[in-house]
Amino acid sequence: METRKIQRVSNGTYTVSLPREWATEQGLSAGDVVQLHAHLDGPLTIQPATDDLSRLELPIAEESRTQVTRLLRAAYTAGALDVDVVAADGLDDDQRTALRSTVRALSGVTIAEESDTTVAVRNVLDSEQVSIRQSVRHLRFVALSHHREATAALCDPEIDAGPATDDARADRLSAVVERYFVRSLSRLDEVDRLGEGRPDLFCFFQLADDLRRIAACADRIATVAADFDSPSDPDADPDRTDTRVAAFETVAEDAREAVETAVDTVFDPDTDAVWNVLERRDAVRTTVDDLGRRLFEAPDGEYRLARALPAIRETADCAASIASIGLRRTLQQRSLGSAGLHDSDSAGTDPPVPSETDD
Repeated sequence: METRKIQRVSNGTYTVSLPREWATEQGLSAGDVVQLHAHLDGPLTIQPATDDLSRLELPIAEESRTQVTRLLRAAYTAGALDVDVVAADGLDDDQRTALRSTVRALSGVTIAEESDTTVAVRNVLDSEQVSIRQSVRHLRFVALSHHREATAALCDPEIDAGPATDDARADRLSAVVERYFVRSLSRLDEVDRLGEGRPDLFCFFQLADDLRRIAACADRIATVAADFDSPSDPDADPDRTDTRVAAFETVAEDAREAVETAVDTVFDPDTDAVWNVLERRDAVRTTVDDLGRRLFEAPDGEYRLARALPAIRETADCAASIASIGLRRTLQQRSLGSAGLHDSDSAGTDPPVPSETDD
């Protein structure tokens, strides 16, 4: 670290000279424009005005459909606004199909132009239009709704597990949060446009990842439900079967309630609520282990329930992970003396979450 002396020019403005080595590395010279960012906790940051992530060229050759999909999704979550997918020898049908389906599955981008060798994917959503906060709220609703529907379908085969698109919606929302969080790591002006502090954005990113895992748990439960046409062995004792099903429904509901409470602790930090979530997680684990032993030892074992129990356990673990984020927020608020992520109806209206039709 080096120090610089503050100078005062004739009109009363204060100036500090920039290190020549830094300016050279950034390609800056006299007359270039830089951005100044004043942070709430005091520091003033200088950053070049150019955005290295504004456009990315993605060369492909013989990549498979799956590889093309992963490359484009990686470019999206890396924060690239515009992506030019270029194949010198031309794009085959599978690659082009993969690109189109991937763009449809992502928020805020569209295919602006296509040729034999290039597909231009362009950003159509300004950061000011994005509400990371609302995206997380929507993700919580999607994940827990799908979890509830999948559990009901597993316990009653006459109930549909819900649309298969639920897990895709969760991935879509999670990718939005990751995309703008990653951009905020390198572009401080992105932080300003999103209207959230960097610590808050990190909390949202972690929260979205846990909610995505919960949506994946719901998808696993729905898959088990779809694999079984009947609730149990036809020769099984119906009373005993009903008891096990009721126990499964109860522990699944307990896990979801733990998630609800945990998410609340992130928006409204509450130490007592955090301890409550951790206790619920332990109780769910104990119940899952006990129910698993009962199913394993029973002569008419409920295999569908046994296969879904690990997803319930992981749901509760995700609740504990989210509660740890809430606990960290509580300590940060005590240290900084600010509301931070505090969620209040009087705080104003958030910008709309990206629409499911924003391709």
